[in-house]
Amino acid sequence: MRRKSNVSFGPGAASLILIVVILSMGVLGMLALMNARNDARLSDRSLEVVAAGFALNDQAERNVAELDAVLVRCAAATYSDEAYLNAVRSNLPDGMLMGEGERIVSWELTDGLRTLSCAVEILPQGEAERLRWHEHRLTAVTEDVWN
Repeated sequence: MRRKSNVSFGPGAASLILIVVILSMGVLGMLALMNARNDARLSDRSLEVVAAGFALNDQAERNVAELDAVLVRCAAATYSDEAYLNAVRSNLPDGMLMGEGERIVSWELTDGLRTLSCAVEILPQGEAERLRWHEHRLTAVTEDVWN
């Protein structure tokens, strides 16, 4: 005759399963918290980068407005295109450069990590538009994370 073996789990086994489930849930909760914290840091860093880029762009637009005011004053005071360009060249706002015999005014803005290179073309006197964007390039310094 065969003997039947009875396998039964007592109250200790249920407690052990409960402990394993609680530990697993705790580890998953910790991982979720770490993931949320890292996402928040990444969002904050992205916000800083975008805000810095927009601040440089804002300053570039303010510089264009300042240059436009110079163009209006110089156009009112001169009648020939050559005299107009010479007057603009001598009245450029600080930091702006214009080569001899050129119609391009250029300048750079930087915040330490990013550089915005700007250039506008001065259009001939008497046209509806006084200037046109020629260059508007943002470059950023990135750190070498592999070394």
